[in-house]
Amino acid sequence: MISFTQYNLDKIESLFNDLGYKVRYEKGNFKTGACVIQNSKVIVVNRFSNLEIKILSLIQLLKDFDLEKGQLDEKQHIFFKSLIKITV
Repeated sequence: MISFTQYNLDKIESLFNDLGYKVRYEKGNFKTGACVIQNSKVIVVNRFSNLEIKILSLIQLLKDFDLEKGQLDEKQHIFFKSLIKITV
């Protein structure tokens, strides 16, 4: 299990950045999700969600990703594999 800390949230955001996605925090009445806007990959997170919900939402999105070989370095690939094993 992952601890719900700002450090781990930052690591997950870094993982998304390395996958080519920009993580944005916006206010509004919506659920966290991923989309492509004018050829740019964006993850939009509800800014008013608590830290646990932000982390769990981002982990759930990661489970839908298909990684290509060499897309992440070894350390990040291990972190990615540990995240997708977490039951949300």
